[in-house]
Amino acid sequence: MDNNQHVGDLVEFFKVLGEPNRLRIVGLLGQRAYTVEQLAVTLGVGASTVSHHLARLARAGLVAARSESYYNLYSLQTNALSGMAKELLAQAQPARPAHEQGLSDFDRKVLATFTTSDGRIKAFPMQERKFRVLLRHVLPSFSHGVRYTEKRVNEILSKYNDDTARLRRWLVDFGYMAREGGGGKYWRVDEG
Repeated sequence: MDNNQHVGDLVEFFKVLGEPNRLRIVGLLGQRAYTVEQLAVTLGVGASTVSHHLARLARAGLVAARSESYYNLYSLQTNALSGMAKELLAQAQPARPAHEQGLSDFDRKVLATFTTSDGRIKAFPMQERKFRVLLRHVLPSFSHGVRYTEKRVNEILSKYNDDTARLRRWLVDFGYMAREGGGGKYWRVDEG
């Protein structure tokens, strides 16, 4: 479904619910099933008006009727409401940042737990596997083929956490970066 169609469906859904009597009908049907006549008496409107509103709600997938004796009993279709709620929540969630796209669920969970919304590391995990996720999180800040001074490495890492020595050391220890002996240049060694 293209975006225009999707927006059109949302607009139609809210137009259907935007009419006060239809909204009251949804509220009543949320409690139990009603006939047209019962709804008309409860709402204080004519049966033809209720039938019109029920037809609009049915087209939106919000109500369904079942025959019982001589009457149709109308009930709320909660799956339509929950589906729309899920759709709205999915639309409300921001798109994943580029650095999070393609991550496993485990990596996303670790990042959500140990980083702030702006990507800063707020705590270091005890498990090596989780710590490696954080190291891979900072690694894209370093370009392939570039040699960095220790000062520059610290400047870059300070955007992620104030403990730049720990991050710098572990990037080297876990093989994500290499360095010349005696505090020389650092460079990225993974294949990305």
